[in-house]
Amino acid sequence: MLLVYSHKITPRLKYTFRHICRRILNLDVTFTSKVEDFIAHNSLKMSYAKQPLSNELFVRSNELLFENGLSDIDINVQKWDNTKGFFATGDRSDLPFDIFAASFYLLSRYEEYMPHVKDDYGRFLAKESLAYNHQFLNQPVVDIWAFKLRDVLKARFPDFDFPKRKYAIQPVIDVPTAFYFRQKGLLRTIGGTLNDLRRFKLRQLYQRYSVLMGFKRDPYDTFKWIITKQKQSNFKFTVLFLIGDYSTYDKNINTNKKQFVSLIKSIADYCNVGIKASYFALDDIFILKKEKVKMEAIINTDLKAVRHSFSKLNLPQSYRNLVELEINQDFTMGYIDTLGFRAGTCTPFQFYDLDYEVQTPLKINPYHCLDFALLKYESELDKTEHLQKLIDEIKAVNGTFTPIFHNYTFSDSNNWTGFRTLFNQILESAE
Repeated sequence: MLLVYSHKITPRLKYTFRHICRRILNLDVTFTSKVEDFIAHNSLKMSYAKQPLSNELFVRSNELLFENGLSDIDINVQKWDNTKGFFATGDRSDLPFDIFAASFYLLSRYEEYMPHVKDDYGRFLAKESLAYNHQFLNQPVVDIWAFKLRDVLKARFPDFDFPKRKYAIQPVIDVPTAFYFRQKGLLRTIGGTLNDLRRFKLRQLYQRYSVLMGFKRDPYDTFKWIITKQKQSNFKFTVLFLIGDYSTYDKNINTNKKQFVSLIKSIADYCNVGIKASYFALDDIFILKKEKVKMEAIINTDLKAVRHSFSKLNLPQSYRNLVELEINQDFTMGYIDTLGFRAGTCTPFQFYDLDYEVQTPLKINPYHCLDFALLKYESELDKTEHLQKLIDEIKAVNGTFTPIFHNYTFSDSNNWTGFRTLFNQILESAE
């Protein structure tokens, strides 16, 4: 067990040390502000303060973990071996940077509370982030820093047996539209037919009626393939269905359709099932609650996982709504157009509410690869190479890789040729 001495034990300090020590390094950690307790401890220990007590392992603290609320922070990012660091500590510290304050800055999404430019959907953009602007978005820096701390602890306590964690994957399948042609109802089918004729999409018109008459499988119906892959994998997939009301932004099948409900139930027999919260559920807790109750009635168990439409987050309200409804897992933290680590980590972490200065029960599962982000690489070789680089970064720290693919990604149609192979590449990375 690691004992941490600090002059002041704050919620921020506990939150950050627990993520780094417990979740990444698998070390139990406790805290004290009593010098005599620190001196008496005969195992792993370190101090985190402005000055060392004597010659113990010491990291000079930045003020961030002892503050409340938000302030305009001046950050100077510098090179640190093969990575980057910020909040420099000075000569007496055993680490050149305060990795705890820096980790808290990234995990709490401090920068997303500050004024920033949003896109048309109101999303925080990768290019607005500190990580993007200082070229460390492609690294799980929080995990890398944690391993640097472990190296320092190993040097100081060579007899201690440090536990290890294993690389893991948690694939997510996002289902905004279960079927392209089927189960759409008479009016939507007529509208689609007229649209095909108006745009001279005769091939699509032929495909539409081949599917509707049962001669061909719907192009978005890749669920048999998904279940087969789940059966072959040691890791549980999480499948998130959009079940919100039809709108400009959300166009899935109505849950009054028995085949759609049967599909969700059959997937739930093999995979974890959650909801893709509708666009309007993001800002309206009553709509979100309605969708939660609807899904729980289908799967006959408590809803555990949510991902918001268009990967949109309004911090902190989006997460507060999940906490209030006792939904304990989120899969929205990532960038739609860029591979990398939005929160700087490849380890799931708890949501810290900066306004209330409290750790919440909501586990944030940051995703590192959305299938759309791979489309900007033109050749299959480029896609494979960039995906492998990402996998290698996560494997280097034995982290958890969370990729998000859509059901239609596996259709091999239009832009999605070769994406089944990419998904297999991810699954095989854990072998």
